[in-house]
Amino acid sequence: MTDTSHESVPSRQRRRFPDISSRAYEHPADRSALVALRKLSGFDTVFKALSGLLPERSLRLLFLSDSVRVSDAQFAHLNDMLRDACYILDLKKVPPMYVTQNPQPNAMCIGLDEPIIVVSTGLVELLDEEEMRAVVGHEVGHALSGHSVYRTILLFLTNLALKVAWIPLGNVAIMAIVTALREWFRKSELSADRAGLLVGQDPRASMRGLMKIAGGNHLHEMNVDAFLAQADEYEKSGDLRDSVLKILNVLPRTHPFTTVRAAELKKWSESRDFQRIMDGHYPKRGEDKDTSVTDSFRESAAHYADTVRTSKDPLMKLVGDIAGGAGDLGGKLRDKFTGTAGGNAGGGNAGKGRPGATDGSEGSWRRPDPEEGPESGT
Repeated sequence: MTDTSHESVPSRQRRRFPDISSRAYEHPADRSALVALRKLSGFDTVFKALSGLLPERSLRLLFLSDSVRVSDAQFAHLNDMLRDACYILDLKKVPPMYVTQNPQPNAMCIGLDEPIIVVSTGLVELLDEEEMRAVVGHEVGHALSGHSVYRTILLFLTNLALKVAWIPLGNVAIMAIVTALREWFRKSELSADRAGLLVGQDPRASMRGLMKIAGGNHLHEMNVDAFLAQADEYEKSGDLRDSVLKILNVLPRTHPFTTVRAAELKKWSESRDFQRIMDGHYPKRGEDKDTSVTDSFRESAAHYADTVRTSKDPLMKLVGDIAGGAGDLGGKLRDKFTGTAGGNAGGGNAGKGRPGATDGSEGSWRRPDPEEGPESGT
């Protein structure tokens, strides 16, 4: 059986966060969605009723019968990491963890009543100890946030959409829900990346792990700083046509692009919010019931406003200009889409136009295929 205590936890050198609320590390967009869902009257009842339709029991039996359960006797080093992560984030019950044979680096946390964590052999073989510690913390963060419930539903709905694809209206209706859940899912990955950093407390290890997910086990051929520079280049390069392509590329995915995740995590690791948590100042779990939905949405809105203001992406720059009252919208749109400079004829902010390529300005742990499938890995 899975050990539900924290006895024999391997490391006490890392800072622990007693009674920490998941709100401490959740991405603003992820947090506002979760707070709103948790406040809905009858939400728990609806999902418990839905659980009868979901193949959760089948999934548990599948992993129990065809994977290796982590324990003191099997993958003991992963079991130590799991208990340590639960100790650091003060998760009272250690979730079951399985290693499944799959060369694709992947991990996920699923389940409605109780979360279970699954990692692939490809991931275990790819990462070193500290990188793997961040992954385990990432999945424990999903469990603490309650993400496993919504991830299981996304997995179910995605599979259902594939089965009813021959029914046009039925598929459209389901895919609309799936698309919305995927947007939340991507933000939940940024939250869990932060949880992984709180557990590992080694930013370079967290970013090395993401870099290996992108480029494989050739660490001597890669460089974290150069990898982060790719994220900066990706964000600010091109014109509006490229901005639209970025959106289209990410829509079918359950995970943000790996360079983007690394850049988001680096930004958060250098923020005042992260330092305050490390200093012991963070929201407590006992205060969750008093959380304001309005305040959470306000924080989310403020985050998006700041993202638009500081982003180097051409589309976000244009949105910021429009919000700021920039004139000659038609000229700006033309120049942005064609990648030409100038085009500021008239308007209150004439002379402040930017060329098309401009400067300026959070399972999970897997390398997704170009056409994303139904899995919900780290």
